[in-house]
Amino acid sequence: MRVQSLLFAVDRISTWAGKATSWLIVFLMLVVCGEVFKRYILNAPTAWIFDASNIVYGTMFMMCGAYTLAQNGHVRGDFLYSSMKPRTQAALDLALYLVFFCPGILALIYAGYEYASDSWRILEHSNTTANGPPVYHFKTVIPIAGVLMMLQGLAEMVRCIACLKTGKWPARLKDAEEIDVIEQQLADSEYVDEEARTLAIERARSIDEAAKQRGMGDGAKL
Repeated sequence: MRVQSLLFAVDRISTWAGKATSWLIVFLMLVVCGEVFKRYILNAPTAWIFDASNIVYGTMFMMCGAYTLAQNGHVRGDFLYSSMKPRTQAALDLALYLVFFCPGILALIYAGYEYASDSWRILEHSNTTANGPPVYHFKTVIPIAGVLMMLQGLAEMVRCIACLKTGKWPARLKDAEEIDVIEQQLADSEYVDEEARTLAIERARSIDEAAKQRGMGDGAKL
């Protein structure tokens, strides 16, 4: 229970960061709509809007990475993954976390810290447009997002280890339900045991036999 409480605590941190950052989409929409109005109605475009929209979108994209990982929402090859047993899934996930995720995120944190510190030292501004907005605060988001991703990644590795021991995936903090049924099934896809597979095959065969009998009956009537 102590491990599960710790996992939920990390999930809450990632969820809070993602949901708080998601409000930037409202600000981004207002900025873009305001620029469209100024550019095409008032004929008075704003030079820094392009930089501002990139900064807002980039911040939202990076800060929501840990939230997506906490919700198990990142893309994976579900066609093969869903047919594996939980322990096999956990072993594969743990190997990928150790070989790819951890080195990549550590590199992101290190490089992001260097970029941010250099940017703060010179009070960097964007050079994409004339009199571009400051970007040092935006580059600070890079190491922060990396730390959040690493924290959630460590929690996911603990989940993998727990699954290897028990054969079942630990619960995760759910925030939202998928609207589309197929997307929900893919998001929650797990190993299907032999009994469930056999029942599904028998049900499909019975439906097929019933359809054939109906077809033969209709042919006899004709």
